[in-house]
Amino acid sequence: MDLAQLQDVIDRTFGHRDRARGTAASVAWLCEEVGELAQAVRKGTTEQQIAEFADVIAWVATLANQLDVDLDAALERYAHGCPKCAALPCAC
Repeated sequence: MDLAQLQDVIDRTFGHRDRARGTAASVAWLCEEVGELAQAVRKGTTEQQIAEFADVIAWVATLANQLDVDLDAALERYAHGCPKCAALPCAC
């Protein structure tokens, strides 16, 4: 699945509720999921880590959808390496 497909699936699955919830609440949910990912990285199993990575990415897609941001386009910033120095690996 690419990011455009993910954004579409997330929008079709949760979009109505996400828009009703609003961006501030979605940011809060994203932060909560990042915390759960951090805990899974420190103390969790591989399966828990995978699930938490998926949850974080899903909430990023939710927030991007609410803000009309195309994640594929956003990631172009990193397409050629470091967005600041343009080196690969980074030379900053």
